[in-house]
Amino acid sequence: MYAKSVFAALAVPALISGAAIPQNDPPFNWEEGPSDIVGGVPASQGDLPSMVSVQLAGFGHLCGGTLLNANTVVSAAHCYFRRTNSTFSIRAGSLDRNSGGTTAQVASILLHPNYNDGTSDSDVAILKLSTAVATDSTISYAALAAPSSDPAAGSTATVYGWGDTTSGGTDSTTLRKVDVPVVSRVTCSNNYSDSTRAITDTMFCAGLDAGGKDSCQGDSGGPIVSSENALIGIVSWGAGCAQPGKPGVYASVGALSSFITSNL
Repeated sequence: MYAKSVFAALAVPALISGAAIPQNDPPFNWEEGPSDIVGGVPASQGDLPSMVSVQLAGFGHLCGGTLLNANTVVSAAHCYFRRTNSTFSIRAGSLDRNSGGTTAQVASILLHPNYNDGTSDSDVAILKLSTAVATDSTISYAALAAPSSDPAAGSTATVYGWGDTTSGGTDSTTLRKVDVPVVSRVTCSNNYSDSTRAITDTMFCAGLDAGGKDSCQGDSGGPIVSSENALIGIVSWGAGCAQPGKPGVYASVGALSSFITSNL
């Protein structure tokens, strides 16, 4: 079981053994599954104008994130675990993670105090920007799920990201999206009964029982949103990508809202 980011696998292996890997470039040793925003389509400008690419200096795109206000981005804690002193920036307002839009340096990173890299519990981080990112025709701030809310099983949610385009292959430079149904916590717990990670109250799952649609490496930290484009979750971890009976697992914004809103 691994998280869905990129750089974790490229860091010192001893520091990340057993950790979830962010959905980005293929890490050194993760469970391979199908591709990026697997089974999805290219996003269009304006689909989710709060989406940002979080970039590591000297490396490029690391994880996704969501702009909450002019100086705040929410992402996944596992993307920055033991790397809070690294140099990061964000790119907002562009479908191309490598060009266009507006960029800003990350001034500070705060991981949830209960984040556990072994269990992926409370997998959320707040990034504060050194310069304000204003709204414009391509940039806006996200609406958050209601505090303590839980996405309804069977409801359709949409995941966005720049993750791998083929299993173990290259990632996408153009933003993609895919619709997936929310899976009940009981069902998802049964799906992952063979895992060392439990499905906790800070998580929820989404995906098809038959597989084929999912987030993947390089998508970590990015948003999963409701049909109203409210941010309900953050790409966290899973068994491979789009595997049958192994839905993607997301940090629940409703369950983690007190940490998020207290750090806006």
